[in-house]
Amino acid sequence: MRERILLRRSAAMRTRVILNPRAGGAEALAEIREALGRLPGAEVCETRGEGHGAELAREAVEDGVDLIVAAGGDGTLNEVLNGMAIGLPGVRLGVLPLGTGNDFVRSIGVPAGLDEAVAVLARGRTRRIDVARASAGETTRYFLNMAAGGFSNEVDEVLDSEVKRRWGPLAYIRSAAEAIPELTAHHARIVLDGGEELTADLYAIVVANARYVASGIPAAPSARLDDGALDVVIFREATPAQIAGLIPRALLGRHEDSEHVIWRRAQRVEVDSEPPIPFNADGEPIGETPAAFEILPRALEIVCGELVHEGEDGDRAEAVERGGGDTDGPEAAGPEVGGPAAARAGSGDGAQSGRAPS
Repeated sequence: MRERILLRRSAAMRTRVILNPRAGGAEALAEIREALGRLPGAEVCETRGEGHGAELAREAVEDGVDLIVAAGGDGTLNEVLNGMAIGLPGVRLGVLPLGTGNDFVRSIGVPAGLDEAVAVLARGRTRRIDVARASAGETTRYFLNMAAGGFSNEVDEVLDSEVKRRWGPLAYIRSAAEAIPELTAHHARIVLDGGEELTADLYAIVVANARYVASGIPAAPSARLDDGALDVVIFREATPAQIAGLIPRALLGRHEDSEHVIWRRAQRVEVDSEPPIPFNADGEPIGETPAAFEILPRALEIVCGELVHEGEDGDRAEAVERGGGDTDGPEAAGPEVGGPAAARAGSGDGAQSGRAPS
């Protein structure tokens, strides 16, 4: 895979920071602004409510800003990305993680600490990464991390801010255990790149560009941000005891070869189901099935540390031997989608047949 690393330190570079003042707590706002002062010439704009981050990002693109920094949680980042979509691939994105989950930055090597994250932005190392696009009904939304449907939405109903505050990183596990008795299986049809078709009774499906969810759980442990493909992880219907046994493996990112999981990789994924599956993209609701997801190969230049998969080529080669092909993404840097899947790999029963056992 050809690496692209660019160092940009021009004093003339125009930087606009889109800051969610509610992220990180009001008492930290002065400290955040002081840290941002170490970015030469950065202009700081605060969001005023839902949707305002996207509006500010659109304005920044129209104003010809060179670098847009999303300062907030995963929700702020997703708003900024969708506002920037009109300018892809011409505007660079930086991230200052101030939320509680901050799952995406785990994949791009941006530390959670304020000073350390600002240092990454100041250094200016960039890479081109893929962007994903989701469509459901009349809604189209771009995302960087992952889209999830089924079980994750039922967990979110139990997972409120008080649970997050009291349980910290274990909050998702606690809420998942509470949601197990309420699980609903969906009979789903999944089409990959207009060819391979899967049918499965499932509890959850993840369509991932990056790896982590729920404050660091590696839901898609093989996902890479620059391979030109989406990782599709399907959690099949199982008994409560089987699910309870799967959860510890998922926490460690060792679930892809479980008999209760189907794993594939594709550039375009279409999902339909009965009953309909509600989906979110980076935590933002997008609607119910039928839904479609596609990858925009290397459509975004992002300021980053070390991507989580750098140095893992040996691990990826081992994974490919389980049933996939070439995993290098397309060389194109623009938001064009087409062609066969970069790779397909399967695990678990039914991985090669295209039809999962009931």
